Amino acid sequence: MENGMMLQGFSWYLPADGAHWKRLAELAPTLAHMGVSSVWMPPAYKNSEGAEGVGYAVYDPWDLGEFDQCGSVRTKYGTRREYLSAIRALQKSGIQVLADVVLNQRFGGEECEDVLATPINPANRNEQAGEPRQISAWTRYRFPGRADKYSDFHWDWRCFHGTDWDESTHEPGVYLFDGKHWDEDVDKSENGNYDYLMGSDVDVSGPAVEEELGRWGEWYLKITGVDGFRLDALKHISRAFFHRWLTRLREATGKELFTVGEYWSPEVEDLESYLGEVPMSLFDVPLHYRLFDASNSMGERDLAHVFDDTLVQREPIRAVTFVDNHDTQPNQALQSTVQDWFKPSAYMLILLREAGYPCVFFGDLFGIPNDGNIPAVAELPLLMELRQRFAFGPQNDYLDDANLIGWTREGDDAHPMSGVAVVLTDAEGGTKRMCVGARHAGATFCCVAGSEEKDVAIDDEGYGEFSCGGGCGCAYVRKEVVSSLEHDRVLHSIDRIVRKVQEPRYEYCPISVNAAPHRTRSRKGK
Repeated sequence: MENGMMLQGFSWYLPADGAHWKRLAELAPTLAHMGVSSVWMPPAYKNSEGAEGVGYAVYDPWDLGEFDQCGSVRTKYGTRREYLSAIRALQKSGIQVLADVVLNQRFGGEECEDVLATPINPANRNEQAGEPRQISAWTRYRFPGRADKYSDFHWDWRCFHGTDWDESTHEPGVYLFDGKHWDEDVDKSENGNYDYLMGSDVDVSGPAVEEELGRWGEWYLKITGVDGFRLDALKHISRAFFHRWLTRLREATGKELFTVGEYWSPEVEDLESYLGEVPMSLFDVPLHYRLFDASNSMGERDLAHVFDDTLVQREPIRAVTFVDNHDTQPNQALQSTVQDWFKPSAYMLILLREAGYPCVFFGDLFGIPNDGNIPAVAELPLLMELRQRFAFGPQNDYLDDANLIGWTREGDDAHPMSGVAVVLTDAEGGTKRMCVGARHAGATFCCVAGSEEKDVAIDDEGYGEFSCGGGCGCAYVRKEVVSSLEHDRVLHSIDRIVRKVQEPRYEYCPISVNAAPHRTRSRKGK
């Protein structure tokens, strides 16, 4: 079995030049060569910020960059035709495409409606913060630019639970519409009931809305041919709804439709509970926070237990592991960026081990020029190559020290010269005696990721003494294969394609607002 890798195909501050679909299409052969098996593409439909928005302030999901709406025809990433071409280019290279699906919220309604609503305590959504009163809400969506093509469904306040803006008083808040209630099968560990997130909150319990979202999903799969989904903001949407929605689409297509969801919680029990009710994979948020903590702990994090209470430990088949993403990068709502010094080690922990489906972040592979010019992780193309070519066979763990841990993969017959040894630390360096398997008896291993220069001789029983310096990780492979590593050439190819990409800084907006046509939004909350 080959080692798959997902790529998150964007970061938050990509330039709004309309060229990203073209970039991904051009990158497709290189990504395939690097071992990328799937690409999670950003939201492809029109959002309230038109050609500027990242895609989570959804305006019209039927508009993939085809209609003049919200001030532009194209989205931030390009036109519908370019999007479909990028999908075909990736699939032609043997890469599956995952569409980012955002069903929880809407922004940018064309008209206001007078609605009876109750102010709600933002810190406890089960408590009123005032008496019911009439508000003016941007909840009427007619999509005049699309003129009912593909769908003649028009949205009004009855399609939503509530909103966060009263246009008549210009007061932000959380407003629950008359006769509505928050869904019960959502996260309740925060804010009493965390159904409401931002914008106008879609009421997926309504039959008309559920049918519209189901028809849209079937249309989207037919038009785009994507292979699966990344689902946004799961903790804020009815679990029962997503179970029905996915079942409908899988039955309609007769396909598995690999799906990974974002359930943002550091508690693995929350993720396990969700997986017990909805058939999909989830991003391993608990592991992300273990990596983030380790990078900020000044050597105080117990690396021997770095995988304790993570999804990859509990449910390895359904865990998508990651180091960072668009929400954790600087200036975002979930900012928790793993420190640069630890990122190579963090990627070793997800790329060179047996369990989990690792997801590489676009910003780590290509860099994030804004926010202090965050560099690309220089070792990442090499680590991806090591996963693709050498991280096979039985795994031997040496997670037995608080600051110095290691593991080996023994290799297998299907991948000649495969096998890898890893040792890493968040404090002082050291050496670990580890077994790479009897198949490597008498061989010599060399450090190819890290700073160790001393070769490691493997004894007759398959053991060797593997070292790493302070505050780093080292990966070793057999000496015979070192000259065949291609990461430098691949890195040059990537740089040639994306060197012109600069990420202009957007201002961070700490207040959730409903983006009516004359207002914009520059962040995504959780």
